[in-house]
Amino acid sequence: MDNDVSAGSTTSILGQLALGLTLLAFGLGHTEVIDGVTAADSVSLATYVGGIALFVAGLFAFRDHDAFTGTAFSALGALWFTWGVSADATLSANAAGLFLLLFALVALSLTLGASGASQLTRGAYGLLFVAMLLLAIGQFGDSEGLAKVGGWFAAAAGALAWYAATAALAHWPTALPGRASSRGVTATG
Repeated sequence: MDNDVSAGSTTSILGQLALGLTLLAFGLGHTEVIDGVTAADSVSLATYVGGIALFVAGLFAFRDHDAFTGTAFSALGALWFTWGVSADATLSANAAGLFLLLFALVALSLTLGASGASQLTRGAYGLLFVAMLLLAIGQFGDSEGLAKVGGWFAAAAGALAWYAATAALAHWPTALPGRASSRGVTATG
């Protein structure tokens, strides 16, 4: 099989799709680029798709002996579920900021631990880290502008995760152009 085309496991495809859709809805809601749509409108999607489906995908990954994917999907699923079920709770800005900061730390751990994962996966987790960090700082500092920028980073992370899932299903290329493949072939200039 060509290393530039991803086949992906069913578990990772489901998880990437759930993460991608949840991040797109959550991120676009924070940007408020669609009139009348806010992050609060993504609560149901975050609870059931980002929370439950992602958590179950993580359990299946553990069953398949894929510790990294299992950890990533289970942890993110638990976080999305927690965010979704607590969205109606009255929290201080600092409490909400702390939750987002903890979410950012999980995303940082996943980014640093994803050395064997695809470029798309590493990119999605890296963008998720930046998004959650900006959203946390925005909560601590009561900055709507930072929340919007964080939303764009979340939407970009969602787009990468969605593309990774779609590319695996459609057997589309996933390697960045101009990069050497893992077979040791180097790019010529």
